[in-house]
Amino acid sequence: MSLLHTVSKSPFERSNLDSCLKLAMPGSTILLYEDGVIGAMQGTALAGRIAEAAKSVKLCALGPDLAARGLDAAKVVAGVTVVDYADFVDMAEQASAVQAWC
Repeated sequence: MSLLHTVSKSPFERSNLDSCLKLAMPGSTILLYEDGVIGAMQGTALAGRIAEAAKSVKLCALGPDLAARGLDAAKVVAGVTVVDYADFVDMAEQASAVQAWC
């Protein structure tokens, strides 16, 4: 089992996503939700870093939170999977632990 990291704050307001990307081990999962989904979008200063991280960790963005912020799920960085609440529950259930980056 792997660790599930959750990031809920915008990476443009806090450094939690940056810290998470530095410390997440290969094979881990990072779920972006609430304002954290902003970090998954193409065309941002983080897009290249997110794409690179997706090569070693599973990166996901919560689809309902993208929609709630008016963000197009089709415009997430390549390598980021858009998931729903049921997927979130499954990820938490299958993880050995959950690390929340608040």
